[in-house]
Amino acid sequence: MNVVCTMVVSLDGYITDPDGDLNWSGKDVELFRYVTEQTRELSAYVMGRRLYETMLYWETAELADDDDRAWAAVWLPLPKVVFSRTLTAVEGNARLATGGLGEELEALRAAAGPGGGDIAIGGAELAGEAARLGLLDEYHPRVVPVLLGGGRPLYPQGLERRLGLELVESRPFASQTVVSRYRVRR
Repeated sequence: MNVVCTMVVSLDGYITDPDGDLNWSGKDVELFRYVTEQTRELSAYVMGRRLYETMLYWETAELADDDDRAWAAVWLPLPKVVFSRTLTAVEGNARLATGGLGEELEALRAAAGPGGGDIAIGGAELAGEAARLGLLDEYHPRVVPVLLGGGRPLYPQGLERRLGLELVESRPFASQTVVSRYRVRR
């Protein structure tokens, strides 16, 4: 069971543009289906408040097509842990974190049991903390061919040491987005 960072990211490493906008990645049906299948393999998802609030859309969305319904069928029952300094309650199959990141990841591993799926971390701040603590096993960036020139960076700042990665898989999609899988070298 791996702890993976999975996010949409611009070619220059940002998950939002300078105004905080996320609507620059475009729509790719093949990629959406791929992400649905990858999410199906997860045992849990850990995220920060911003990503949680973005994903709340799916709790009440009017599902327009079979792809949306397939995603919702995977996303809604997936256990989620939300880290927030401001939220006092969360909806759906989510709970607020009560411990530190390492503690929460260990609890999720225990709950998944042997043979459980990976645990995904979404959100730059949490992924950066996981990297600094040595808790990330893999990065799964979905790199969109756009340069944002600024915004919220995905990759951790302030690492105490260089983090070596090994390319395990890379797959281009029709939208020219490339999904890669990098394993952290230990």
